[in-house]
Order: sequence, then C-alpha cells, then structure tokens
Amino acid sequence: MSKYSYEFKRKIVEEYLEGAGGYKYLAKKYQVKSDSTIRKWVNAYQTLGEEGLLRCRQNKVYPVEFKLEVVQS
Repeated sequence: MSKYSYEFKRKIVEEYLEGAGGYKYLAKKYQVKSDSTIRKWVNAYQTLGEEGLLRCRQNKVYPVEFKLEVVQS
C-alpha cells in the first residue's frame, strides 16, 4: 500500500505550482517526512503529468531482444 494517496500528492503539487509555498513549507504543513519527496512529486508531475503521481503496481517485463540490445550497447 502506498504511504501517500494520489489525491494527497496532487493537492500538494498543485499548491506548489500555484505558488502557495516552497518544498520545505509544504512538507512541514502536510507532515511529509522530507521536502525532497515533494520535489520528486513535482518533477514527476511536470515530466509525466498525472501519471507521474500514480504508484507503479507491477514490475516491468522486458522482452529478451530489448535486454540483449541494452547489454550490447
């Protein structure tokens, strides 16, 4: 189970993007352990959109051809 819900993460990210406070302020306000956690959420949201805040529930499975290509390069 994820420690923080999608809705909680999104609320904090939106507050940050609206200029309601910095990483440290929001971490303290919402009792998030570290401001770097909020920084990661903001970066993930800016890079991947809403999907960046979703928890990945499965390990990725890569085909053998892809693995060989990576090893060879």
